[in-house]
Amino acid sequence: MKNDAIRLRGLTRRYGSSGGAVTALDQVSLSFPSGTFTAVMGPSGSGKSTLLQCAAGLDRPTSGSVTVGGTELTKLSETGLTLLRRERVGFVFQAFNLLPSLTAEQNVALPLRLAGRRPSKARLHEVLGQVGLTERAQHRPSELSGGQQQRVALARALITRPAVLFGDEPTGALDSRTGREVLGLLRGMVDDGGQTIVMVTHDPVAASYADRVVFLVDGRVNGELTGASAEDIAARMTRLEAAPC
Repeated sequence: MKNDAIRLRGLTRRYGSSGGAVTALDQVSLSFPSGTFTAVMGPSGSGKSTLLQCAAGLDRPTSGSVTVGGTELTKLSETGLTLLRRERVGFVFQAFNLLPSLTAEQNVALPLRLAGRRPSKARLHEVLGQVGLTERAQHRPSELSGGQQQRVALARALITRPAVLFGDEPTGALDSRTGREVLGLLRGMVDDGGQTIVMVTHDPVAASYADRVVFLVDGRVNGELTGASAEDIAARMTRLEAAPC
């Protein structure tokens, strides 16, 4: 049995107070084993992004616990959370968030430089090779396609060797062919490199690349599918969206 890279226990997140409070997550308990790929899906407003933000240490839960690699986030100071996000967590978003004046290699090196560390040429070459961009290292974002820019963002997320890679609609801005190439890269990182990935998506095709799909409805876990096809995932989502409130 694999160790858990992330463990959520009784995770609750409320926004606002008294009568106007909104519960985005309601007593969510989930485990994400190391070396696995999990997709998180659900209707709009189900709590997907809040789950990712709390699990990644970007937002603090109202109650419950979040443990990443054996470290409980709820007990960390803001400085401790910043260090954990910098050193043990990687992020890939729908927006590539690359600095236009920097080359691909310089964008990838940025997290280490911000941490006061000098990235080795060998490590930069390694992660750019992982995403198939060794030959594009000196190109700026404007000289790269959308898919190549997302690959740079992926390499940037991997440069610190994160325990967990979080993706929030990472293929949302890409066409279907390019999106599948990026998803294939993510799948390979799990299968070949033992990376742990948690990805929020609305796309059943994207979710089908994952080992399992966890469904949220109204801030609560509403079942999961393992090794499911895009068709099965789409059918489950259709039922969830059609269910009465």
